[in-house]
Amino acid sequence: MCSLVTEPKDMLPYISLMLPEVKKVLADPIPEVRAVAARALGSLIRGMGEENFPDLVPWLLETLKSDNSNVERSGAAQGLSEVLAALGREHFELVLPDILRNCSHQKASVRDGHLTLFKYFPRSLGPTFQNYLPRVLPAILDGLADENESVRDAALSAGHVLVEHYATTSLPLLLPAVEDGIFNDNWRIRQSSVELLGDLLFKVAGTSGKAILEGGSDDEGASTEAQGRAIIDVLGREKRNEVLAAVYMVRSDVSLTVRQAALHVWKTIVANTPKTLKEIMPVLMNTLISSLASASSERRQVAGRALGELVRKLGERVLPSIIPILAQGLQDSNGSRRQGVCIGLSEVMASAGKHQLVTFMGDLIPTIRTALCDSVSEVREAAGLAFSTLYKSAGMQAIDEIVPTLLHALEDEETSATALDGLKQILSVRTAAVLPHILPKLVHPPLSAFNAHALGALADVAGPGLDSHLGTVLPPLIEAMGNDDQEVATLAKKAAETVVMVIDEEGLYSLIAELLKSLGDTQASVRRGSAYLSGFFFKNSKLDLLDESPNLVTTLIVMLTDPDSATVQSSWEALGCVIGSLPKDILPTYVKVVRDAVSTARDKERRKRKGGPILIPGFCLPKALQPVLPVFLQGLMSGSAELREQAAEGLGELIDVTSENALRPFVVPITGPLIRIIGDRFPWQVKSAILSTLGILISKGGIALKPFLPQLQTTFIKCLQDNTRVVRSSSALALGKLSALSTRVDPLVNDLLSNLQVASEIGVKEAILVALQGVSKYAGKSITASVINRVLVVLQDLVQSEDDQIRSSAARAMGIVSQYVEDTELASLLHALSVPASSESLAVRHGTILALSSVFRHGASHVCGSSAFPTVVDCLKSRLNDDKVPVRETATKALGCLLVYQAQSHYSGTYNFSELLPFLSSSLRDDASDVRRRALGGLKSVAKVNAITVISYLPTLGPAIAECLRDASTPVRLAAERCALHVFQLTKGMENVQAAQKYITGLDARRIAKQPELSDSSEDDMVGA
Repeated sequence: MCSLVTEPKDMLPYISLMLPEVKKVLADPIPEVRAVAARALGSLIRGMGEENFPDLVPWLLETLKSDNSNVERSGAAQGLSEVLAALGREHFELVLPDILRNCSHQKASVRDGHLTLFKYFPRSLGPTFQNYLPRVLPAILDGLADENESVRDAALSAGHVLVEHYATTSLPLLLPAVEDGIFNDNWRIRQSSVELLGDLLFKVAGTSGKAILEGGSDDEGASTEAQGRAIIDVLGREKRNEVLAAVYMVRSDVSLTVRQAALHVWKTIVANTPKTLKEIMPVLMNTLISSLASASSERRQVAGRALGELVRKLGERVLPSIIPILAQGLQDSNGSRRQGVCIGLSEVMASAGKHQLVTFMGDLIPTIRTALCDSVSEVREAAGLAFSTLYKSAGMQAIDEIVPTLLHALEDEETSATALDGLKQILSVRTAAVLPHILPKLVHPPLSAFNAHALGALADVAGPGLDSHLGTVLPPLIEAMGNDDQEVATLAKKAAETVVMVIDEEGLYSLIAELLKSLGDTQASVRRGSAYLSGFFFKNSKLDLLDESPNLVTTLIVMLTDPDSATVQSSWEALGCVIGSLPKDILPTYVKVVRDAVSTARDKERRKRKGGPILIPGFCLPKALQPVLPVFLQGLMSGSAELREQAAEGLGELIDVTSENALRPFVVPITGPLIRIIGDRFPWQVKSAILSTLGILISKGGIALKPFLPQLQTTFIKCLQDNTRVVRSSSALALGKLSALSTRVDPLVNDLLSNLQVASEIGVKEAILVALQGVSKYAGKSITASVINRVLVVLQDLVQSEDDQIRSSAARAMGIVSQYVEDTELASLLHALSVPASSESLAVRHGTILALSSVFRHGASHVCGSSAFPTVVDCLKSRLNDDKVPVRETATKALGCLLVYQAQSHYSGTYNFSELLPFLSSSLRDDASDVRRRALGGLKSVAKVNAITVISYLPTLGPAIAECLRDASTPVRLAAERCALHVFQLTKGMENVQAAQKYITGLDARRIAKQPELSDSSEDDMVGA
């Protein structure tokens, strides 16, 4: 009816009635009805003009955006296409930009409606529309990837219609767009593009493409030779090859739907697959290589699968074509394509059988070898993977023909960097197989800077693969760390750091064994390098190293005595790293480890020094105790009672081997915890250990302990009252040393005297007396005369005590104090000790002679110059004839002390050496063995300080000594041997040995002469007794 319009004015009265009905029919569910309605609108516009339908185009455009249903939007699209066709080209070009813009609208319904328009434009506009294809195709391709299914369907339908209408006339426009879509990253675009390409090819070939293809064989398809020629005629052979190569590749797509679509297209248009592949092989390989080098991982995967499938299915038929193409591809100037070649080689070798590749080894190995030295790192990486695949087939042949070439290239400055990276790549994929061939070459001495760098770089890649090669790699690197060439040393150090850090738990035992072995090397530089590496490893490693730490701690502490100072420094730093890597709560368990190691180091240093104070060099460095101190402090603060004792003792031993300067910064951190612990209720063993350590600390720390003086003094005095003898003794000794730091000693002495007078227990009294000795010894000059007199009064009573220990301790204290009294007081004291009372008991006789002996020892010069000296000598003579052995023995000891002083100072006053020596000689024949032994000791001491003086008395002394050498008492015989050694000067030459034979047998003389001259212990020596 609409088509019958000839005169517009005839229809005008009916437009208001007709148009609503046409619009209603335009939304009909039946497509054919909608098509008729659309054409009716077109006829109306064409016959009556746009001016009679001012609202029609806006209404159609609005309906395209409707959310209601696809049917309404489809009807509106079809109607609009007819209306725009009727309105002419100019109007269409005005509307097209809005249509294209709405194809990417945020609402799916809007995108759907506008894309549907392109389905109808080819029918309504005819050939005219193909001029707009370049602008329209991108919108359709974007629609193919839309997230909304109806939009994707609309775009695909539009694409099918475009292909249907313009396949032959606009092929150059359609084909590139569709080809690009095949390689799109979005699988939906790939699927739609394949389908559209199929439509194009079907149209060109003159087939429907609707044949149902069954069976799995690719060799035969549904196409005919004629259809194939038709495609070639239309597309040209080159374009046809490109298109078929793309289709063949996406047959291996990661998406199932894409694979199915591509397979359908391939089988429909390819009659003979093997023949076609042979024809398109160069183009196909070019496509695959480009895709293998693509930035898209999916595209690389698809190309790899396609190449693999090609080789698997048609192996021997295609390999002769594929491999030369790939080998040639490595000459391409494009690095990405060379990378693709390497990936392609990997796929080919992985898919082909071992027997198939044997023929092509001559091409494959040189190709991969060249690629491993490529200037582009991505190519080398891909070549490394290709090498791994080649190794599976060629085995050792691959290594023998590739690795030596790379190693040789390392020596050339121009190729060394790329060759090294090539080695890294093959090492990353075949570590176990390749390492044994690379390492011997690189570690060959002398180690060059580049080889050191190469070892570090390869170690980083080899990782745990180095576990079994540590013995080959690490020693040369450690040795090179001490190289005179700074560059070599630096690179070797960096490489060694890399090696130790890549080791895993399985290689840990081997690594520690190598480090320990190098720590014991004869070269200082090796020991130094190993120490540094040990510290670096423990500081930076994430492995569990608790089981390995004790060995390293022990070794590094012992190395603190190393003769090389730089090694000592390195060992100290490493020790800090090792102990620093341990959890704080584990540290107390290392107390014994550290203590034993310090003991071993001390013994080693003692053997080295042969006398003098023993200091460990590593503990004389600045901040020397920093590494090990936390171990002892943690043990002291948080361990069990036994562990606290061990920690305190170990701390004392550590302080003992530390220099005063090095100790000074640590005095406060050490002393505070010791005072806190000793104040708590811990067993006596802990207190004893702490007191002993505090005593050592006072001796070494000196003035640095001044802030703790009041606390320490209070602590020591309190410990003098302890129930345990060891605690009392230790505190007494420590208090004596501490007094040297005090400026006011009188209050301390008065406290001790007060405690002494009120003490009821013998042990406590003895401890206070020992403390009094110490205070007098270290701070006697600071005690005022009045306090000294008070001390002497108390001591005079105590030397007459019935208890042996009290008498002995009081006598020793008196001897020390006597050094600080005036001459008149001394004379009075000596007189009081020498003049016998009317009824003297043994205790009194013994106590007074003990006191005199002590006074002789500490102040013989004062005694000899005193007015009371004759009285003292008379007393001494009397005591030498006492009926009690202890009195005679002590008197002999006192006489020995006096004679030692006179021989040493050449005293010539009354009761001089010549007058007193006969009394000592008489004691050599005393009935008591203790007296004889003491006399021998005194005579030996005299001979040691002045042998010439004794020689003139040999006629008297010689026979007596000879008798003692035959004495029944073993202690006497031993003492006689030591006495004879010094009196006869047997170590000074054979003439003395011969002269001695006048008194003793030649056998005895020669035997005694072999004894060491300086082996006397202090307790056998009268001077030190």
